[in-house]
Amino acid sequence: MKKQECVAMLLAGGEGSRLRPLTKEMAKPAVHFGGKYRMIDFSLSNCRHSGIGTVGVLTQYKPAVLHAHIGSGDIWKVDGDCEGLSILERQPSAPNAYSGTADAIYQNLAYLEAHNPRYVLVLSGDHIYNMDYRTMLAHHQATGADATLSVIPVKWEEASRFGIVSADEQHRITAFAEKPFKPASNLASMGIYIFNWEVLKSCLEQDAADQASSHDFGHDIIPGLLALGAHVSAFPFEGYWRDVGTIESFWESHMDLLGYHPTLQLNQEAWPVLTAKSNFPRSHVGLDARVNNAELGNGVSIYGNVSHSVLFDGVTVGEHSRVLNSIIMPGVQIGRHALIINAIIGEGSIIKDGAIVGKPEDPGITVIGEKAVIGRHYPATIPAKLTGTRLNFV
Repeated sequence: MKKQECVAMLLAGGEGSRLRPLTKEMAKPAVHFGGKYRMIDFSLSNCRHSGIGTVGVLTQYKPAVLHAHIGSGDIWKVDGDCEGLSILERQPSAPNAYSGTADAIYQNLAYLEAHNPRYVLVLSGDHIYNMDYRTMLAHHQATGADATLSVIPVKWEEASRFGIVSADEQHRITAFAEKPFKPASNLASMGIYIFNWEVLKSCLEQDAADQASSHDFGHDIIPGLLALGAHVSAFPFEGYWRDVGTIESFWESHMDLLGYHPTLQLNQEAWPVLTAKSNFPRSHVGLDARVNNAELGNGVSIYGNVSHSVLFDGVTVGEHSRVLNSIIMPGVQIGRHALIINAIIGEGSIIKDGAIVGKPEDPGITVIGEKAVIGRHYPATIPAKLTGTRLNFV
């Protein structure tokens, strides 16, 4: 891509209420993923590898962790004279806090006007995928579209969670419904958009003047363009993509990482996921320990048995302890003779000697909040149902 041909706007201010307790102290894009990464690393790495050198990162909800992680943004910076990453922040208490995804871009029109790009790429910071945006831009240019949505088939039972697209054989979108009760198709918008700059600017200005609007791309901007007869194209994406907006999808995407989905790879030589440098040393596995099918962060110390699990930076597993089908967040300390099964353990928690978290006969997921202390008899769990999977919160 030529300089300033395409500027990316990365929406990273989401509260992520459906991911609590993981988002209690941080925005959803800052949540850890895959042992060494945070969710936002995927979109930032895609921009870096796609040659997009100017990226505005829009933050709002509890942004401190996210800002510290991004830092100067040098690791994701494209070589050349482009601006690199700019954090465009709004505080939740501000009177003009973002009221929707479209409003977030609208409030930063000055940033886009300063660069005057030909195209604007709008992204979310909480999706797990590898994608070359140059391919999508080439599709956008070839079709002569005013706007292009990246789309992917999803399971029919999950289709009502997404914006659902109907398109003709030339990929022109004929209908769009945001989170419909009865989806007309299972072709879902991935929340990745390319707009011609002048089209986007006009849409956002009209939307801002509409007091009845929710100022959202899915609810308002895309349906509005279609109503006006604009050319909106669907770009079919082939590869792994996951919106990890719920505990279930967060869990399932980690299980995909551990081998159930061959296209989810984090360390591809040609397209690595980039992240901030870790200060932890290399991981250590004791002589009597066993590790089978696991993703390990840095500074992990294992003296027990770990199977089919993801362990993040600084985790310790004590002697004779077992960790199975679990996601262990950074800094968790697991004592001796403990059992962790089908669980997500929050950052900085302590699992004491002999504690049992989860039950082999229970298919539900047990979720432990941050900095919890779990003894041999931890508090009774509170069952909750979300899209069919039982969750036990502590």
